[in-house]
Amino acid sequence: MKTKNTKEALLVLFEKNKGRFFSGEEIAETLSVSRAAVWKAVKSLREDGYAIEALKGKGYSLSPDTDIVSAQGMAKYLKSDLDLDLVVFDEVTSTNTLLKERAAAGAQEGTVIIANSQTGGKGRMGRSFYSPLNTGLYISILLRPDSMPAQEALKITTMSAVAACRAIETVLLPEDERPQIKWVNDIFYHGKKVVGILTEASMSMENGNLEYAVPGIGFNVYTPEGGFPDELKEIAGAILPDRVPDAKNRIAAEFLNHFFAIYRSKDHGDYAAEYKKRSLVLGKNVDVIPTGGGKTRRAKVLDITEDCGLLVEFKDGTKEVLSSGEVSVRPEK
Repeated sequence: MKTKNTKEALLVLFEKNKGRFFSGEEIAETLSVSRAAVWKAVKSLREDGYAIEALKGKGYSLSPDTDIVSAQGMAKYLKSDLDLDLVVFDEVTSTNTLLKERAAAGAQEGTVIIANSQTGGKGRMGRSFYSPLNTGLYISILLRPDSMPAQEALKITTMSAVAACRAIETVLLPEDERPQIKWVNDIFYHGKKVVGILTEASMSMENGNLEYAVPGIGFNVYTPEGGFPDELKEIAGAILPDRVPDAKNRIAAEFLNHFFAIYRSKDHGDYAAEYKKRSLVLGKNVDVIPTGGGKTRRAKVLDITEDCGLLVEFKDGTKEVLSSGEVSVRPEK
């Protein structure tokens, strides 16, 4: 067995048995490798940040408090029928950029790239997405929808938003506040943005349908050391105030479980009703910011349609269903 495979197999063993000690001899026999290979794999995992305790006479144990996302760690929570190709990186420029490159090269639907940090994370309208190491979780999924018109790409973003809310709730206490959705792509918790979603796609020029779509989802799981940058501290927040064992693996796996349950169900289920129920903007006055710039207009949100469009009424009495752009909620003067 190669060193890399030994490391991966050891992580599977540890993730399934957090807190349990295994002797070097027991691990070597279980994995059919040498004691030296076990030691090298343990050393490599420690270098990756895994807290592995070693006690004389007891062996090695992965700390129950460990919270590092990995394919092996997610496996405990992922539904067995998802059939995904998971790739986990410590750091990338952008999970969306990397996955779009693989999509263009022919990667199949269900390819998922996950990273612990991004050096060039992307937000909507050309903005960057702050993606520091060890505190966030960044996921991109490759989809190849069957006959989905490009104008319906909004559905992918809104499905992602509902799945993200459900995933967050798996690490919250029953009495905790519920996450809400600010149309179209942000998740707010305790009044702060904790998740951002950016869906990018390629369209067929022949029929106008999507060739592929890549929704990218960034979770602020914890507050970065030293806090968020000055330009973000008023808006950005974290899902959890303190470290929670295995929170990242659970959030990532449950997001994928819920997203594909919606995406693969007939007519995508009734997720739109849940999207509307979780709305942060319904009934409120907002600033409507057009895609590509333009004049911001004040409007009141009247409804969210079955396609998750935003029905607004402007000050002059005209009504419009928005399917692009974004809205900003600010206190009335």
